[in-house]
Amino acid sequence: MIRTESAGLRRPATGPLMVGLAALAALLVVGGRLGGVGRIPAAETFVLIFTSIVVEALPFVLLGALVSALIEVYVPDKAFARVGRLPLPLQLPAAALGGFAFPVCECGSVPVARRLISRGMHPASGLAFMLASPILNPIVLASTLIAYRGRGVGGAMVLGRAGLGLLLAIAAGWAIGGDGAKDLLRVRPSDVDLNGSRHAGGSRGAAFGEHLANDFFFMGRFVVLGGAIAALLQTSIPQSLVSGVAQTPIVGALALMGLAFVLSLCSEADAFVAVSFVQFPLGSQLAFLVFGPVVDAKLALLYGATFRRRFVVRLIAVALPVVLAGSLWFEVVVRP
Repeated sequence: MIRTESAGLRRPATGPLMVGLAALAALLVVGGRLGGVGRIPAAETFVLIFTSIVVEALPFVLLGALVSALIEVYVPDKAFARVGRLPLPLQLPAAALGGFAFPVCECGSVPVARRLISRGMHPASGLAFMLASPILNPIVLASTLIAYRGRGVGGAMVLGRAGLGLLLAIAAGWAIGGDGAKDLLRVRPSDVDLNGSRHAGGSRGAAFGEHLANDFFFMGRFVVLGGAIAALLQTSIPQSLVSGVAQTPIVGALALMGLAFVLSLCSEADAFVAVSFVQFPLGSQLAFLVFGPVVDAKLALLYGATFRRRFVVRLIAVALPVVLAGSLWFEVVVRP
């Protein structure tokens, strides 16, 4: 991923920090076993759900970090610039579909989109790429297939997520990007030529390793946090309350969309969290999978540093009805 423009919003993981977190986790596990926590049914259920989510998700986080680092270090910018020469009716869907060819997660797609727009790509196309890439990412689709394969709906969830994500990206790009880059991008003193300076002073191999490590630890911590919250919700919230919310399609979809905003999961692993919400219908889970990679708490920081203030409000105004309507239609189609 390109990190220069968003460096102020995150800190790279350090060795002592990771060692400290690992030691803390080990102490918690040992202390829990000595205290007999494992014999408490609720605690045992929490550990089982949390472990299954994290163990299944982390390989995809690592794979996503690997691909993102390869793109950041080795893929030239001209590969993206070619799309900018197409007519807008072709450029918009082509840019959205570019997320499949150039897979980056939502954290990396924001600075990439800014650079594409600042270099002359139509703002609608730049936004379409930004919103589609974390959903059409082949790693994301593969993780979705594996997460839902056990329920026999892996193919349906992949098609639903890709289709609704593509529709949302094109609709939001067309609705928001029509004002032009001048009214969309936040003005900055200078836009650094990242392609010429991002690897200065070091080898590409060293840059690749740094991006890989930083991306993995950055995304991995959100997966661990999301898995813990998902497990906590599964074990602590009364099933009667969950069932009442979950079985109402509109309320259930809105509830999971709100949860996706709060959890701020990486799109390469969020399917393993979504599939754990078994009380909610598949349409509501699809809303979680499409809304989260487009609008969440961590993205609000990146959007705020990249676009003008009204951007987030306009994006939510487009994303909310599109995702809600799409998830309801999906539920009707896949319902037995």
